[in-house]
Amino acid sequence: MAPKRGGKAPVPAKKKTDKVTNPLFEKRPKQFGIGGALPPKKDLHRFVKWPKVVRIQRQRRILKQRLKVPPALHQFTRTLDKNLATNLFKMLLKYRPEDKAAKKERLLKRAQAEAEGKTVEAKKPIVVKYGLNHVTYLCRKMEVPYCIVKGKSRLGSIVHKKTASVLCLTTVKNEDKLEFSKILEAIKANFNDKFDEVRKKWGGGVMGSKSQAKTKARERLIAKEAAQRMN
Repeated sequence: MAPKRGGKAPVPAKKKTDKVTNPLFEKRPKQFGIGGALPPKKDLHRFVKWPKVVRIQRQRRILKQRLKVPPALHQFTRTLDKNLATNLFKMLLKYRPEDKAAKKERLLKRAQAEAEGKTVEAKKPIVVKYGLNHVTYLCRKMEVPYCIVKGKSRLGSIVHKKTASVLCLTTVKNEDKLEFSKILEAIKANFNDKFDEVRKKWGGGVMGSKSQAKTKARERLIAKEAAQRMN
């Protein structure tokens, strides 16, 4: 009979050591009843009755994560990064259209000059165009650099309005051409060149942590069964 091979060596039994207790210190277990010790702190988030406004906000946030968003809408979540947006708005502030007070003052000076018989040269100012009526949807077809930024109110502040959907610059001054060309290059690389990629990408569809854990466990089980079949 062949001798047995392998096998684990027997684990030596651990010796029980008596715990040394000091008779001077008496064991006093905590009593958490009324008038007793305070219970340990725990997360009471699930036990709090939150206001209705807070609950609606949280439910809306979760729904937006769960629901699938078509690419036409999802592209508006890909906005310009903070540094580039800051440089862009600094440039746009230089070309703000005149407000009502400035227009009134300009027309008053022009009327006074005409009353004195002077000739006034009306030069068309270079300003930001705004509104969907003035800016058409031909950016991609005509290869015009475009970008998406956060906040309609931020756009509206440029043109003295509460909100604005679209802003456009048709031309710039000679001293700003170098800086403007750098901004255009970055914008074109982030938006125009990536349009075909963005137009096919859906948004949303993000499940909760529990659902993700179940899905990963199911995928691991399927991969394990497939590996066993291969072997």
